[in-house]
Amino acid sequence: VQLVESGGGLVQAGGSLRLSCAASGFTFSRYVMSWYRQAPGKERELVADISSAGGSTNYGDSVKGRFTISRDNAKNSVYLQMNSLKPEDTAVYYCNAFLVTRNYWGQGTQVTVSS
Repeated sequence: VQLVESGGGLVQAGGSLRLSCAASGFTFSRYVMSWYRQAPGKERELVADISSAGGSTNYGDSVKGRFTISRDNAKNSVYLQMNSLKPEDTAVYYCNAFLVTRNYWGQGTQVTVSS
């Protein structure tokens, strides 16, 4: 099983980034996919999740209206479009796949937003 995140980097406040997560080694289309983040000294928090077929999404309060999660089951990939970025969005962003008792994590990608 592999989840490989990409697309992180350094961006100025107000800018945008698009994160991608490429999955392999499991039946991607059956899994709920999520993005989490963890800032230094803070607990990991849910950013957004999307149902297996992509018809339902859920967002953390701090990113509602700014971030959009999407998935392409044909490409075994999930994405996070991040707009209007703020310095408080600075964190390591992790891709997660969940199905009942199976829970997989990527290695994370750093997002840094400068003021």
